Amino acid sequence: MGLSLALNTARASLAASSNQIAVSARNVAGASDPGYSRKIAALVTTGAGGAVVNITRATDAALYARTLSASSSAAYGDAVLTGLTTLARTVGDTEDATSPAARFAGFEAALQAAANQPDSTDLARAAVKAARALASSLNDAAGAVQAARAESDAGMQASVARINDLLGQFDRANTAVTRGLAFGADATDALDDRDRALTALSAEIGVTAVVREGGDVALYTDSGVPLYDRGARAVRFTPTPTFTPGSTGGMVVIDNVPVTGPNSPMPLASGRLAGLAAFRDTIAPAYEAQLDAMAGGLIESFAETDAIGFDSGPRAGLFTDGTSALLPSDRLGLSSRIGVNAAVDPARGGQLPLLRTGGLNGTDYRDLAAGTDASYAGRLRTLVSNLTAPKTFDPGLGLGTSLSLADFAENAAGWIEGRRKDASEAASYQKTLLSRANEALSNVAGVNGDDETALTLQLERSYTASAKIISVINDLLKTLLDTVR
Repeated sequence: MGLSLALNTARASLAASSNQIAVSARNVAGASDPGYSRKIAALVTTGAGGAVVNITRATDAALYARTLSASSSAAYGDAVLTGLTTLARTVGDTEDATSPAARFAGFEAALQAAANQPDSTDLARAAVKAARALASSLNDAAGAVQAARAESDAGMQASVARINDLLGQFDRANTAVTRGLAFGADATDALDDRDRALTALSAEIGVTAVVREGGDVALYTDSGVPLYDRGARAVRFTPTPTFTPGSTGGMVVIDNVPVTGPNSPMPLASGRLAGLAAFRDTIAPAYEAQLDAMAGGLIESFAETDAIGFDSGPRAGLFTDGTSALLPSDRLGLSSRIGVNAAVDPARGGQLPLLRTGGLNGTDYRDLAAGTDASYAGRLRTLVSNLTAPKTFDPGLGLGTSLSLADFAENAAGWIEGRRKDASEAASYQKTLLSRANEALSNVAGVNGDDETALTLQLERSYTASAKIISVINDLLKTLLDTVR
């Protein structure tokens, strides 16, 4: 081997070792960054003693895709669990004296006490007060449902804003990747930036990444709607101004396709946005329908009929919907409107004896057997019987089809707690799955400080050897030149 060739080889080795040491230093610096992937400096010979360093990064496409899926599922479960926990804490605890289930039990006991001693004004007043507390608890529960839906709606708006921001970050990183690869530059840092944006995006919305020629990546939602294809697609959301019983929340639209709501042709299945939409549009309205069924059952249980002649039908008695004396034909929103009839409520100038005699809708609706006997308990016992008797409920409510109002209220509380428990277990499982996926990916693509230190020591020895060879060649060339002179 000639001295010039040996010199060129040593110089190339020195430069390569220097570049490899620099890459190892980058790895050590990025070891604490969870979004950083280990860089690999591969030495590629070019002939005639030349060599270049080709920088790639450690990765595993299958593991990364599994991590994205786990991230979306975990965020979905967490969003649903948060909504259910809020709802359960507000309206679903049977041990809470202010919950509808507890108020039903309290009202039943107060009404039974009044029936046992019908001539007691204090017991009658306590029964009406308990009825008022029961109606208020249903009002409060309905309000809590609407507040929880509004909170989820606000969360959806924030999630959409986050998605649009992350798509912008992804676009910039994707452009840097494709440009770097096209010019043969080191694009590994841009690849890391793109993966960071994609990982954060997967927590907001279920996403699938498709790698194409030239390092370009297209993104689709888990339902197949284009999210990014050589440019970010518009993600729009119309916030709901106010929530009322039966109201429908605003839809999220991606690339002009609705991806949330009951009429969505391609609904989202995972991600925080999908979880918030599921709670707002499905879970919370389901509980609201149960509350409305309780309110409707109360109004019907205490309805009055005309004892003298015939009219348009039964009328609301102790409980009314606040809008009409007739029994409501539609139960939608009843839990937010139900209240105690002013005719019997002393707090609003009503007459307590009407609880015992009836006639809240006029004398034609009085119990003819009551007369003027203050000790008559027949009507009160009938009211207790009506309250505790099994009633028929819509099987779609999921709580049973034939049970008393008190049992129905307890089942509703149990339904909320059951859903919360299931959501908690699912969220815990998905978080564990995400942790395991991240751990597996880190083992493949993460930086091990000990390994990098050992590699650096090897590279430094190689660097020292190359420098020594250059020194020897320099001495030989000097000797040769001295001999020629």
